[in-house]
Amino acid sequence: MELTRTSRLSLRALALGYLFVLVMVPLGIIFFRTFENGLGAFWDQVTTPASISAIQLSLLIVAIVVPVNVIFGLVTAIALARGRFPGRGLLQAVVDLPFAVSPVVVGVSLVLLWGVNGWFGGLADAGIQIIFSLPGMVLATIFVTLPFVVREVEPVLHEIGDDQEEAAATLGAKRWQTFWRITLPSIRWGLAYGVVLTVARALGEFGAVLVVSGNVPGESQTLTLLVHARYIDDHNVFGAYAASTVLMFLALIALVLMTFLNRKREDA
Repeated sequence: MELTRTSRLSLRALALGYLFVLVMVPLGIIFFRTFENGLGAFWDQVTTPASISAIQLSLLIVAIVVPVNVIFGLVTAIALARGRFPGRGLLQAVVDLPFAVSPVVVGVSLVLLWGVNGWFGGLADAGIQIIFSLPGMVLATIFVTLPFVVREVEPVLHEIGDDQEEAAATLGAKRWQTFWRITLPSIRWGLAYGVVLTVARALGEFGAVLVVSGNVPGESQTLTLLVHARYIDDHNVFGAYAASTVLMFLALIALVLMTFLNRKREDA
C-alpha cells in the first residue's frame, strides 16, 4: 500500500516527536544542568581524583575487553559461518545468551562462581582476587559484550562466501595467509562496526559491573558507577550530571564512528 505525501510527513513527524521526547529532552536537561554553573564548575567535577580514576578504569576495561572479544568473535564467527559441527546450534545460543539474560543475573552468577564460597573461591586464598576487583569487572563486561563482533562478522562471511578462500588454498596459500590477505580485508568494515558496538556497550555497562565491582571510589568504580554513587549515595546531583556528560561525549564519539563505519560497510 502506497502512502500519501501527507501520511508520510505525519509518520515522520510522529517518529521525530517520539525521539525528541524520549531522547533529546533528557539529554538536553543533562547538558543544561551540567553547564548551568559554568565550564569551570564542570571541569572541577570531572577532574576530581574519583572522576579521573573512574575514566581511567572504564578505558582500561575497554582496552582489555575489546581485543579479547575481537579474537573470540572472529574465531566463533568463522566457525559458525564456515563449519558444520555437532553443537553448532548450542554455540549460536551461547553467543546470543547475553541478549536474553539480565546483566544483574550475570553479575550474581559470577559472584556464585568466583566468589569466596563459589566453585573457584579457593583462588582468593591463593591471593588471586576475582570478584570485587578488576578481573571480575572484566569478566562481566566480556560476557555482556560477547555477541557484537560475532553478529556483525558472521553475516558478512555468509555474504562473501568462500570461493576466494578456496581458490587461495588451491594455489598453495596457508590458512594464515588466506585469513590475512583474503578473509580479513573482506570483513574489515563489519569487524570495525562490531568493535565500536563493543566499546559503546562496555562503557555503558552498569548492572553486571555493579554486582562484581565493590564500587569503591578510586579503586573499582567505573564512570557509570560514579554517576550512580554521586546521585544516590553522595546526593551530588551536579557531579552526577557532569559524569553523565562525559559518558554522553564518549557515546557521541561511538555514534559518529558507527555511522561512518555503517556507510563504509554498505558501500563495500
